[in-house]
Amino acid sequence: PLQAAYCAAKHAIQGFCDSLRCELIHDNSAVRVTMLQMPALNTPQFGWVKSRLRRRAQPVPPIFQPEVAAEAIYFAAHNPKREFYVGLPSLEAIVANKIAPGFLDQYLARTGYDSQQHDGPEDPNRPNNLCQPVPGDHGAHGAFDALARNWSPQLWTSKHRTVLALGFLAFAISGLIALFKNKHL
Repeated sequence: PLQAAYCAAKHAIQGFCDSLRCELIHDNSAVRVTMLQMPALNTPQFGWVKSRLRRRAQPVPPIFQPEVAAEAIYFAAHNPKREFYVGLPSLEAIVANKIAPGFLDQYLARTGYDSQQHDGPEDPNRPNNLCQPVPGDHGAHGAFDALARNWSPQLWTSKHRTVLALGFLAFAISGLIALFKNKHL
């Protein structure tokens, strides 16, 4: 399987967070649980993951730098909410799965394999972390710096939700006032 184990783990984490949150609320705990829905990140895992793909593995584009994830984690720790969408692709996939799951299945069946492979053949004998860690310090960045984004509009929107809502409200009220004035002239 290409994504089956990953998707199963994501669902397990979602279920764990939801049930843990309920238990903490029941116990009147001050601990807050936030689920961060991360986009594809440029981490070194794609350089050592065990892969049976014909070409080298890569994160599904668009790819974001690990600093985007770090910024989101820091923000969520200081501004706990139930859930944060860090990249627009994460939100798009979740919404598409709710609205048109069959369409998303077909789309991913057509595009999923190619989008997770990069140029060049995979070396089946390269070290991997399936049975043991790959030795060495691999840093935080993977091999996709040239493709990775340093900024997420979705994260910015999540961080500035109140200001955006107030701006939208002011715009809507201004529009209603202008409409009301024009009707009474």
